[in-house]
Amino acid sequence: MRSLAAIAVLLLSACAAAPVAPPPDDLFQDALFAPPAERITRADIFAMSPAMRRFLRDDLAGPMLTGGTRQALIEAVTQGQLKLEYDSARTRTAAEAFDARSGNCLSLVIMTAAFAKELGLQVAYNRASIADMWSRDGNVYFLNGHVNVTLGKRYADPRTLYDAAETMTIDFIPGRDLRGLRTRAVEEPTIVAMFMNNRAAEALVRGRLDDAYWWAREGMRADPSFMGAYNTLGVVYVRRGQLAAAERAFRRVLRYEADNTRAWANLALVLDRLGRAEEAGAAERELARLEGEAPFNYFHRGLAAMEAGDFRGARALFAREVARAPEYHEFHFWLGLAEFRLGNVQRARAELTAALENSTTASEHDLYATKLQRLSLLKH
Repeated sequence: MRSLAAIAVLLLSACAAAPVAPPPDDLFQDALFAPPAERITRADIFAMSPAMRRFLRDDLAGPMLTGGTRQALIEAVTQGQLKLEYDSARTRTAAEAFDARSGNCLSLVIMTAAFAKELGLQVAYNRASIADMWSRDGNVYFLNGHVNVTLGKRYADPRTLYDAAETMTIDFIPGRDLRGLRTRAVEEPTIVAMFMNNRAAEALVRGRLDDAYWWAREGMRADPSFMGAYNTLGVVYVRRGQLAAAERAFRRVLRYEADNTRAWANLALVLDRLGRAEEAGAAERELARLEGEAPFNYFHRGLAAMEAGDFRGARALFAREVARAPEYHEFHFWLGLAEFRLGNVQRARAELTAALENSTTASEHDLYATKLQRLSLLKH
């Protein structure tokens, strides 16, 4: 896993969006799903734990006296006092991220915001506009978003020796240059909806459809304008075999976001399964118009080439995926395997090193480290 984090004073761009009505009742099919196995409540997301309050009292009191409240918190989360690590395996609440000293960008933003609010600092949230970052877990594909947090000063705090900026933004993408990063402000209900949608997606990957349904449902209720939760709900309905309900969810997304490629892809799948071939074809053509080359297209062709023993062809295909998504670990890993099969040990080692450096979970990190160690035992 990679080290964190970056700080910058950013110019935020905000854009007004048309209000979105609450989700209609016909989108929910509660009777089809068992009660969730875990508590689903908004209050838990930002809740301060006793351990977090002890940290503020025992560890941060001195730095706050000398450098000011905001500066002390920023240094704690960015310069190693908390020794945070980036880990995308699970979206954690503020207390869970603090206990684990790790989390994805959303978890770490939530933890930082919880501390900031406890200290009386002004907090604002931002969604970043960055190139599409796709990932996968098994046969579930994700278009990953990104958020960061902006902290304002406590105007009643005189201890601002070198904390002159009106606002400072903390970003938890490892190694990403913040210059030129375009962001737009979002309200806390959107952050809550994103948290719940992440939990829904994580439950979906683990085959826990009932939990996934309730997390997505609550995400839609937290912020009716966050379309990611509607899309996840539609995928849950597809997995449960409720295709008509899934179609309603995907069409709801497209009503407000006509260029949402995930919704178009999922709608095309549903229409095809419903036997409405002409409509499915129209949806696929619109998807192709919006998307161009599909995500993971070269990757899947590369896997087929590897299985067929065409390692040279596989290498070319994996290299094309690396070229368009150079920060995605799995593409480097498979390119390294293709290079190894072609006898290029040094190149294989370089690609496995890149996979290790771009890994986002502890399990990925350990897998690539083991592979790299075995490769290092080979003669050059």
